This record gives sequence, C-alpha cells and structure tokens, in this order.
Amino acid sequence: MNLKDFYQGKRVLITGGVGSIGSVLVREIIQLDPEFIRVFDNNETALFDLEQDLNSQKLRPLIGDIRDKARLVMAMEHVDIVFHAAALKHVPICEFNPFDAIKTNVLGTQNVLEAGLIQGVGKIITVSTDKAVNPSNVMGATKLLAERLTISANSYRGHKKTAFSCVRFGNVLNSRGSVIPTFLKQIRKGGPISITHPDMRRFIMDIPSAAKLILIAGILAEGKEIFILKMPVIRIQDLGEVMKEMFASHYGYTPNDIETQIIGLRGGEKIDEVLMTTDETIAAYESDSMYLILPKERPYGNKTIKPNIPAGFRELSEGIYSSRDLPLLSKEEIRHLLAELEV
Repeated sequence: MNLKDFYQGKRVLITGGVGSIGSVLVREIIQLDPEFIRVFDNNETALFDLEQDLNSQKLRPLIGDIRDKARLVMAMEHVDIVFHAAALKHVPICEFNPFDAIKTNVLGTQNVLEAGLIQGVGKIITVSTDKAVNPSNVMGATKLLAERLTISANSYRGHKKTAFSCVRFGNVLNSRGSVIPTFLKQIRKGGPISITHPDMRRFIMDIPSAAKLILIAGILAEGKEIFILKMPVIRIQDLGEVMKEMFASHYGYTPNDIETQIIGLRGGEKIDEVLMTTDETIAAYESDSMYLILPKERPYGNKTIKPNIPAGFRELSEGIYSSRDLPLLSKEEIRHLLAELEV
C-alpha cells in the first residue's frame, strides 16, 4: 500500500498533534508531501518545539482545545482528513477527574465530529484504545463512548460526505507516561520499580507501528470501521526484570540492587485486556496484520447494504483476543524489542 499516493496533496488536521502518537503522525505525513498539516493542540511550548524541529512550510501550528467547538470549526476549514488523537489517556488520572475525562474524551470527540460535518471534511479517524472493550474504568468508558459517537456519526451525517472510523490500540510502548519511561526513571533512582500486579499482561505496539496503522486506516476508511492491529502480549513484570538487567549498570547499580515492589491494582485497572467483544467478533474480518470490525450488512430504508471489504481482508477465523490467553513475549524477545526502540 503506497501511502504517498494517497496523502500527497492532502490537507490534514491532527488533534493532539504534539502528543506521542500525534507528533509521530505529523513527522510521517510531512514526508508524504501533503498540501499542509494543521497541528491542533493546547500545548503551546510543544507546538513551538515541533515547528522549530521540522522547519516546514507545510506545518500549521494551531493552539486550541477540543472542548472548544468554535475553534475546531475554524481549524477544519478546507481539510480533507482529520486524525483525532487528543484525549485524556491515563487510567488513574481519569478515575480521579471523571468530569474532565468526559469533557475531553466524550464531548471533545463530539465537537470534533460536528466540526467535521459542518466543514464537510472527507474522513475523520478517531484514535481509541483496547480499554474501550468491556471497560472497567472511567477512561475506558469515555473512549467507548468516543468510539460509539464516531461510528454512529455515519448515520447522523445525512447526505454529507464525511466518513467516520476508528483505530483501536493496545499499550503504545515508550510513549509519554507509559511503563518504559516510568521504569527507567525508577531504575535511575536505584529503585524500586513498581508493579501493580505480578500477572498483569498487555497488548503492545511501538509508536511507528501505531502511526502506520492510523495512516493505513486513513486510506481504507469508508465509514463505520474499527481497525485493530494484531499485537504481541507482554507481562509487565517480565518487562521490568529485563529492564533492570539491561539498564541498572548504566546508573551504577546491579540488577539485584533494584527491588520490585508490588503496589496493587490502581482504581479501574484490569489484569488483562481484550481486543474486541464477543459480539464484535461476529462482525469482524482480518488480514495478516489487522482486524477489521464492520457490520456484515445493515438496513437502509427498504434495502440492505453489504459492506465493502478492503482487499486483503477475509472472514475472521476462530481466534483468541484476550491478553490472558495469548503467548507472552519471552525475555529475550523483550530485550530485542527494547533494543529496537533504542530505549
């Protein structure tokens, strides 16, 4: 799939454009020769730094908040495709600030969708998380609502052309505030590293893979799809042990000097995550690298519409979609992964 053929000359807006995912999307798309990229974020300093770093005439740094619909409407004028990555993402923070999580993740998403409809944007891709599947916390529940708002907006659009789709991730490795930089800070201080539960397992992906999935979804999306990357599973305690072995000596310690402390599950946390619900598997397809959730047929007036399945996707075979039941990465595979990430 040639990304440049699609993105060359496109007019793109990225919400949360200076975040871990958003900023990599900006860097990837700018190499594909778009007409422009509008980077929409409320972090002025990070916008300035990104602009200085890329030094591109195609970059448009826009200060704004997705809670402000009027600002979004202005920002989306003459835009072809929106990647909506702005969100409150940390489970414990959202547990203690639920009203703000709703204002950003739910109402903010509605603002993005409505602004896109007003301006006639071609496609809007909402970035979601596996925590939206059977959510047990505020963050997951708000992202589930964001997904449902996005998919259902296809029925809300009337005769407008905008297509609304989602991309669902696991944990993005080495993103800001994620477990790898957290463990690294703890090792630098001599420990202990903190593990919430010895059996906690997570689906993982690196930032470049996440960005590529979003870009592919941007090409394939025609509305109503949820794209999910097929991801490996890691046990968080194994990651911590490997990081102690790899990095303790960098800071003058031995691995045995760094203790592991089990601190217990935080509010709303799960031991395992699931990529899709049982009901979603009925409406799912797969390729070698992705799952695609898309209703196999849907009523429209007096007729039934069958979906247009992208090339390379096939009917979903029986599989396992919980991190509890899939093979874990070995410690050697984790070492190789950390080396690739250049932690």
